[in-house]
Amino acid sequence: MSISHAPPEASSADISGTPDTRKAAPELEPLIPSSTRRTRVPRWLRRTSGPLLLLLLWQLLSSTGVLTPEVLASPGTIARVGSDLVADGSLTAAMGISLQRVAVGLVFGIVVGVGLALVSGLFRIGEDLVDASVQMLRTVPFVGLIPLFIIWFGIGEAPKVAIITLGVSFPLYLNVYAGIRGVDSQLVEAGESLGLSRWGLVRHVVLPGALPGAMTGLRYSLGIAWLALVFAEQINADSGIGFLMVQARDFLRTDVIVVCLIVYAFLGLLADFVVRSLERLLLQWRPTFTGR
Repeated sequence: MSISHAPPEASSADISGTPDTRKAAPELEPLIPSSTRRTRVPRWLRRTSGPLLLLLLWQLLSSTGVLTPEVLASPGTIARVGSDLVADGSLTAAMGISLQRVAVGLVFGIVVGVGLALVSGLFRIGEDLVDASVQMLRTVPFVGLIPLFIIWFGIGEAPKVAIITLGVSFPLYLNVYAGIRGVDSQLVEAGESLGLSRWGLVRHVVLPGALPGAMTGLRYSLGIAWLALVFAEQINADSGIGFLMVQARDFLRTDVIVVCLIVYAFLGLLADFVVRSLERLLLQWRPTFTGR
């Protein structure tokens, strides 16, 4: 019996393929989703274009005489006055005192608002005892309580901190309470099926689910804290940014008033940036829509 063998050349050609039979792989182009495409203009430039245009319009109106210094000082005058206030130390000292008042009031407000929300949100009997009273009190304008606070606490730091605490507490309570009650019941049932205790459900399911609402409440509370500070520092105050504004109002110094308002705005923007950073850190598990 004879066995025919294929030529070595043919077998190697069958295995590797001849240059004629081999085809080049097509070049693949990566597909970029439309949601990830961005314009070529840097985002920081887009975000600053609006304030810069407003500043240019303001300077133009001041230069042409449409806005007189008695009505509103020009941006150049305000920048010069602001540098003078920083140089003599009055503005930095006022900022330190105002920041201290906001920080103390914010801490007390977080403790009160979050504590009441946990009691009312986690327990039905807590809701029956707490929620109705809080809902009634939050409809009372907290600014209108300033005279009472002055009578109760005097004219020192206590009424100023108390008014900030009151303004901070209600947004935190509402958002934390809504976050707790808005947790998906299926997640709670899944946790119970996994054998989690009541404290385990609160720690691993309820509190993480309520965290986005708490961050939203914190952002609202910071905005109200600066609003409450403006009112508190303009009544029986002898220091702080509001005190500078009161003095400027008495002497018709619109430039100093605008400087203080700009300081308030930048402090509020800084506080919002801190909260946004906390959101990115604590809510990494929650993908969100970032715009197109």
